[in-house]
Amino acid sequence: MKIYLDLVFILNFSYDLLLLMTVDIVLKRFVKFKRLLIGALIGALSLGILFISISNILLFIIKVLVSILMLLVAFGYKNIKYMVDNFIYLYMISVILGGFLYFLSLEFSYKNEGLIFYFDGFSINYIVLLIIAPIILYLYIKEHKKIKSIHNYNFKVSICFKNGKILECSGFLDTGNKLKDPITKKYVILLSKKKLAPFINIRSPIYVPYKVVGFSGLVECFSIRYIKINNCILKNYLIGIIPEDIHKLNMDCILNYKIMEDICLEN
Repeated sequence: MKIYLDLVFILNFSYDLLLLMTVDIVLKRFVKFKRLLIGALIGALSLGILFISISNILLFIIKVLVSILMLLVAFGYKNIKYMVDNFIYLYMISVILGGFLYFLSLEFSYKNEGLIFYFDGFSINYIVLLIIAPIILYLYIKEHKKIKSIHNYNFKVSICFKNGKILECSGFLDTGNKLKDPITKKYVILLSKKKLAPFINIRSPIYVPYKVVGFSGLVECFSIRYIKINNCILKNYLIGIIPEDIHKLNMDCILNYKIMEDICLEN
C-alpha cells in the first residue's frame, strides 16, 4: 500500500486548522490567525510518531501531549479553567467531525444485504471530505450559538399567588414583551390559561392594553404575591392570561424584558 506523506500532511494540517478555528469561534478566544496556523502545523508534524513502533497507551499519551502543545501555541495559557475548556472543546469538536466523516465514509464505502455488510470498492475522495468538513463545523457552530442563545434566555420561575399556591415553571425572556399596566405601573408576565387553571380563581381582573402591528386589545391580568427567579424575589409584576398553549413551544411562561434589569439590580 502506497502512502503519500505530502497528502497525509496537508489533510491533517487542514483538519487541525479547522478544529482550532472552530474552538476559537465557539469560545470567542479572538487569537491571531497565524497562531492557529502554527498550532495546526505542530499537530500535522506529529504524524511522525505514527511510524515509530510504540504501544497504543504511549501513543495515546503522546497525542494528548501534542494536543496540549497545539492549544498552548494557538491560545496561550491564562489559567487551568481556560486550558481545560480549550482541551475539552478541541476533543469534543474533533469527535463530532470525525464521527460525521466516518459515517459518510461507511455510507459510501460499504453496502449491505440484511445484516451482512461488505466493501464495494468505492470510497469518498479525500478532497471531498476536506470540502465537507468545514460545512459540518459551520453547522455545529451555528447550532451551538443557537442553543447557547436560547439557554441564556431561559429561567426557572416560581410564582406565588395571592392564595399562597406556588407554580414552578420555566420562563422564556422575550425582549419584545414590554407590557406594563399604566395604572399600577406593574409589568406583565404571560401564561397560558390552561397552565393557570389549577392555581387561580380570578374575581377582580386587571385589563392591560396592548398594541402590535395592525392590532390592539386588552390582556386579562391579576395580581400575585411575588415571582422568584435566580433566588431573586420580585413583586412589581402581574400575570397576564393568553389563550394559546405556549407549553407546546417548550416554555411555560413569557417573561417581561424588565426581568433582566431587575435580576441584575438584585444581584
